Amino acid sequence: MLILITLYVCYFSHLGVIGFVGPDEPRYAWIARDMAETGDWVTPRLYGRPWFEKPPLLYWGGAMFFKLFGPSAPEVAARLPSAISALLATLALAWLAWRTYGEECARWLLLLLPTSAGMIGFSHAAATDMPFAGMLTIAMVCTAVVLGLTQSENTPILPRTPWLALVPFGFFLGLAVLAKGPAAIILCGGTVFFWAIFTKRWRDAFRLLHPAAIAAFCITALPWYILCARRNPDFFRIFIIEHNFKRYLTPEFQHVQPFWFYIPVLLVAFLPWSFLLLSVVVAGIRELFHTRRINRLACLLLCWALFCLVFFSISKSKLPGYVLPAVPAIAVLIAHAISGSEWFSRKLAGYSLIGSAVIYFAATMFFRFGSRLVGPRLYSSWELVLISFVIFGLYSLATFLGGFSFSFGPDSRANFWSRIASSLAMVLLMQLGPFASTHTQMDVLSSKWLATMLKSRVLDVGKLRAFRLRRDYYYALNFYLHGEIPDWGSAPIRDGYVVSYSASCSSLKSYDNCTNLWNRSDTPRGLMLLRITPNDSLEHPGGGRQPRQEE
Repeated sequence: MLILITLYVCYFSHLGVIGFVGPDEPRYAWIARDMAETGDWVTPRLYGRPWFEKPPLLYWGGAMFFKLFGPSAPEVAARLPSAISALLATLALAWLAWRTYGEECARWLLLLLPTSAGMIGFSHAAATDMPFAGMLTIAMVCTAVVLGLTQSENTPILPRTPWLALVPFGFFLGLAVLAKGPAAIILCGGTVFFWAIFTKRWRDAFRLLHPAAIAAFCITALPWYILCARRNPDFFRIFIIEHNFKRYLTPEFQHVQPFWFYIPVLLVAFLPWSFLLLSVVVAGIRELFHTRRINRLACLLLCWALFCLVFFSISKSKLPGYVLPAVPAIAVLIAHAISGSEWFSRKLAGYSLIGSAVIYFAATMFFRFGSRLVGPRLYSSWELVLISFVIFGLYSLATFLGGFSFSFGPDSRANFWSRIASSLAMVLLMQLGPFASTHTQMDVLSSKWLATMLKSRVLDVGKLRAFRLRRDYYYALNFYLHGEIPDWGSAPIRDGYVVSYSASCSSLKSYDNCTNLWNRSDTPRGLMLLRITPNDSLEHPGGGRQPRQEE
């Protein structure tokens, strides 16, 4: 029951508590809704134009839920594919941990992975990162079965050609390619390649090229690529060349970060268990240096995590979600280390978690008494300070109780109750989502509230223009208003409204009358709604039909 509650709360609760955030979520949600409305499940379209930035798996899932839920819960419909992918990946990993390392390892995995910040965050995002990582994770679990790494003295011997693993391997690898592209083949192939080098088991590695696996992969992935390329001649150039090769090899998309960028990203992704991760890494490196040996499954997991980390660190374009496929492999290694390995001290795990609890509590104190030193005033309301105090307090409690449990044996009653308390602390933390959103102005992260206000003020959305609006606000407004808002510079109007950010009436350079309708303290600084009315005169007849140029 504890496991079921943890999985549900961490992955499925409050999917719609905040509107779409960032520029990607509203665009992907628009494409999914468009598929549900038009019935065209082949060509992704954004504002009526083909959009080939990502393959369609996320759009297909979102479109099915849009048909199921209708327009009443768009955030839930668009984010459910990510939540389901996270759940399936977690269950697959738990099975792998249970079959290879035992029940205790599986229990710890089901506590650590769902409650980590990275899994919670990306399972609540309408983005392709979690479907890609989830499908690739299941494919890698099938890989371990095909390679014979799940056989032990206490488990039944699998047949030499495990058909029940070959077909799912090809199927889920095909779904990963449908989620984000050919990177899935590179990550899976690179992992198995280096595993074969270190273990010298090339014959087992070549089993993955069995005709059954190849057929399952081709039947799953190729039909959409072929259909989309036949209907859209520019598909190959835009998707393969620009959004895969150029995105990886060039800084054209302006996501340039240093080589070590993903090290702090992984530490944040494993909150509140980051200190435990560091302890396991240090102890594991020391053990590997002394013994010079490692079991085959741990080698596969290490190759999986390190190849993902190095592959995306070399890329010229880096975003936090790219490294998400490495998180599940690292989680299994941590769970194995703390549950049954001989080289990792349970007391060291306890001390690391208690130390992280102290750090989180110190962060709480800083945010409570030093909040005026960081962040804009808008986000420093007393409600947000209270929520942050509770959040860091619960993180501290969860990590402290997790560390306390390591002081006892795996079957002790104290271990059982401390683990329950640690999970319940994380569950309670997730339940604070709606209160935090409604009482701390966190809804300004999305422009859903802005769309609601505009609907009440602007009766005809066709008379609305955007000017210098933030990209995330602009795309979210387009989704919630169900139409693409023209830009003032390309389509000015004489009678209508202009929503702008950090711009005033004088910035429009129009001869028509302009009035700022908003002078509100509860809106983000710089956000304005400008009313444009005609101002005909003898000097400037039809004055505002085009923006006034500089003299």
